[in-house]
Amino acid sequence: MADLDSIVDDLRAEGDALDALVAGLTEDQWATPTPAPGWTVAHQIAHLSWTDNVAERTTSGASGDATAAAEFDGVMKAAWSDPAGFVDSAAAEEARNSDLLALWRTRRHAMADALKRVPSGVKIPWFGPPMSAASMATARLMETWAHGQDVADALGITREPTERIEAVAHIGVRTRDFAYVINQQTPPSEPFRVELTSPLGELWTWGPGDAAQRVTGSAVDFCLLVTQRAHPENLDIEAVGPDAQHWLTIAQAFAGPPGPGRPKR
Repeated sequence: MADLDSIVDDLRAEGDALDALVAGLTEDQWATPTPAPGWTVAHQIAHLSWTDNVAERTTSGASGDATAAAEFDGVMKAAWSDPAGFVDSAAAEEARNSDLLALWRTRRHAMADALKRVPSGVKIPWFGPPMSAASMATARLMETWAHGQDVADALGITREPTERIEAVAHIGVRTRDFAYVINQQTPPSEPFRVELTSPLGELWTWGPGDAAQRVTGSAVDFCLLVTQRAHPENLDIEAVGPDAQHWLTIAQAFAGPPGPGRPKR
């Protein structure tokens, strides 16, 4: 993967691309339902705004800001008091902000700045295991891209894919075992080979070349798969081997309980 500065720059660019989709929306368009049940375009941006703010607080705390660290601890306690509903509640509350877009702009750039200040080797506390600044930036890029897809789908817009999705694909591969564990299944003991064609036609690979279990196809479609933004059977993704085939049915790059995914078209 790329270095921290490059990932953070891509994170900023992904946020700017989504910003451009929503900046000119009318009030009615902000209320457009998205594929996520109960979530409008405003909810999608509100969720990103809330999460980017929490990410900035815990990142600043990891860099020595005691007030920020205490604020994140408070968020964690609130989340554990309502583990099934705190994400929806936060999105609904944030979506009521009259200055939602301006608030998200401020928060996402503050988060990016904070990520670049994290000392080397320091782990950032999060809702799952602590992670490095590069991993946090990658996770935020993945979520920005995924929720951007929800917004684009709601507005009937086809996004032009970029090479930034390599970070999304990377976290999708790295979270293979997590997808099994969150579904209360035992991960396979052997690594998989993943070969994906990037938007510019490059070949991105993970895992040993001689692995028996293999996943190949479009990088864009793989990202849609691991963020559960499309049904596996509607994607240009092929799996060889029973373990790899099963993984495609449960792959999940995001934290939290398994989602229902998207219906087959």
